[in-house]
Amino acid sequence: MASSDPNKRPRPGPWPPAAESAAMPPTTWAKKTGFRPKFSGETSASDSGQIGIQQQSTRRRESDTSLDLEAGRVRPRQEKVNGETTGEKDKPPVRKRRDSDGGGVAKSTNGQAVGTTATAEPAAAAMTAAAARRVSRNEEVLDVLPQIVDDDGFMSRHSHMKYELRDTPGLVPIGLYGFQHYLSILGSLILIPLVIVPAMGGNYEDTSNVVSTVLLMSGVTTLLHTSFGSRLPLIQGPSFVYLAPALAIINSPEFLALKGNKFKHIMKELQGALIISSAFQVILGYSGLMSVLLRLINPVVVAPTIAAVGLSFYSYGFPQIGTCLEIGAVQILLVIFFSLYLRKISVLGHRVFLIYAVPLGLAITWAVAFLLTAVGVYSYTGCDVNAPVSHIISDHCRENIPKMKHCRVDALHALGSAPWFRFPYPLQWGMPVFRWKMALVMCVVSIISSVDSVGSYHASSLLVASRPPTPGVLSRGIGLEGLCCLLAGLWGTGTGSSTLTENVHTIAVTKMGSRRAIELGACVLIVLSLIGKVGGFIASIPDVIVAGLLCFMWTMLTALGLSNLRYSEAGSSRNIIIVGLSLFLSLSIPAYFQQYGITPKSNLHVPSYFQPYVVASHGPIRTHFGGLNYILNTLLSLHMVIAFLVAVILDNTVPGSRQERGVYVWSDPETAKREPAVAKDYGLPFRVGKLFRWVKWVGL
Repeated sequence: MASSDPNKRPRPGPWPPAAESAAMPPTTWAKKTGFRPKFSGETSASDSGQIGIQQQSTRRRESDTSLDLEAGRVRPRQEKVNGETTGEKDKPPVRKRRDSDGGGVAKSTNGQAVGTTATAEPAAAAMTAAAARRVSRNEEVLDVLPQIVDDDGFMSRHSHMKYELRDTPGLVPIGLYGFQHYLSILGSLILIPLVIVPAMGGNYEDTSNVVSTVLLMSGVTTLLHTSFGSRLPLIQGPSFVYLAPALAIINSPEFLALKGNKFKHIMKELQGALIISSAFQVILGYSGLMSVLLRLINPVVVAPTIAAVGLSFYSYGFPQIGTCLEIGAVQILLVIFFSLYLRKISVLGHRVFLIYAVPLGLAITWAVAFLLTAVGVYSYTGCDVNAPVSHIISDHCRENIPKMKHCRVDALHALGSAPWFRFPYPLQWGMPVFRWKMALVMCVVSIISSVDSVGSYHASSLLVASRPPTPGVLSRGIGLEGLCCLLAGLWGTGTGSSTLTENVHTIAVTKMGSRRAIELGACVLIVLSLIGKVGGFIASIPDVIVAGLLCFMWTMLTALGLSNLRYSEAGSSRNIIIVGLSLFLSLSIPAYFQQYGITPKSNLHVPSYFQPYVVASHGPIRTHFGGLNYILNTLLSLHMVIAFLVAVILDNTVPGSRQERGVYVWSDPETAKREPAVAKDYGLPFRVGKLFRWVKWVGL
């Protein structure tokens, strides 16, 4: 990089060399100053979506005096070493990953190519004390997402990853890291069935069967996605995005009057809605419409939308924990203690408390609850936890039955009702029931799920891949997620399948980005799904422990959503107002719909934590069309829908520069085809891509 000292700047003439002059045509001001650019000339890290170097216009006006010669270039940091001032030229270059498939391209925080380099500069003979201190500081921060460009303009995102996208270190390391990755994300895989099945009136056996089905679908859909979708190491599973609409359908007025075990009846309704919405998502992805929608989806839109998904379940979290405070509070405190206070403690080079905060908290609290149940703490003479409420006469039992239901660990009963071997099969609950009003609600939710996946694709690609995916690859991933959601509807998981947002945090913490590790873990999930006792064991987790874990998972989801703002100017008043309005209105408007028409004498026949999802029976929109009332009242009571609508309208109508908005940067398709590394990262295997070369909008 050229020195800022005018006495030492290079002479004009043959400089810059041909390789660098291609980055920026020698305009008049460059000829006069001898400035050698290493960047493309774009002043913003967000102004270009191409991998290659965008050429500046040769028609630049010579009279333009507002050009900043340092624009697009990181100023060299000067530090004192032994009393002397050293510039960036004294520091050793940060080595990029050696990739024989293509040359390196420096990137900004949003994944933009900002310069080219064929080979790294020769390494310095000795590292200075300042550089050593800098390296040690970089190694300290092991659990943050990459967002720093070094002083040479190179993105140092690969330096902290143990294994990247196409790395295959061997069967044993892959197996260990794959197990670690899935175990750290365990809560996202198993907790949703533990919420919706009891809400549908299901018993331990029903919960066990749904858990086994979820494990099977998660393994199958993950294999499909890493092979024929975006090909990023992202686990697929039941998404929290689909949880709120599923609870709204479960608590629909027509189902509240059902008596007995209504599980199968409601499950068939959910299957029908998921199948239709998945077909809509398939069309959205494979038709190329998603590439058009990408123009409206930016970090300022993604951040409040995903954050609203986590915030929307505040009414379920602690009210459920309060039913057995001695267990639920311990669960939350343990997870907080492990993930925050013990996060830097390493065992054999692994941050076990940070990576396994949720499984460790679950295991300890579960064991304590099991021991308390075994010694009879939650056993009361003459009280039967399975007896109907109407048959309970004793006041003593009426007072203690709720504690028995929420605190006890009936593992023996759950394991006894589960078979050793069971293969989940399609339509196992019966033929799906299709209702257009529920299907339309799920279709809108599938758009929110796609927005969630856009943020996950971009963030994970900056961690593990050579470049961000092209819009075609992203559309292909969304289309395949639609197919995965179709499989989830046919098998009957109760919620749609999508990319789990927690993937990004897990990859950043575990430093594992190998596609093979994720695929091996998916195969293990498929095997576990066939063992019925595994589902039975998970089904025995008490409700209060589930609520405690969900409080932490929803907190992480909210924070991961807001972390997308790091790609934009988070301090901009424009963005602050848009995000603030989106979040506040996403809480306030649904509260109006959820509380409308409810009086102290209202008898909703549902627990207090499910009352926000019965809005369809008492919402403010009351036209002559019952189906339209159901759709509007339900959608406008969903926090994530309001957040998305407010954010997408404001972000795309309020003026703002691309840098300020932080527009997502995707790889240019034509340039990506010339990059062998990008082709190997995102190209379809088994030469499938060659069969679909004509489908330009879903490939490289």
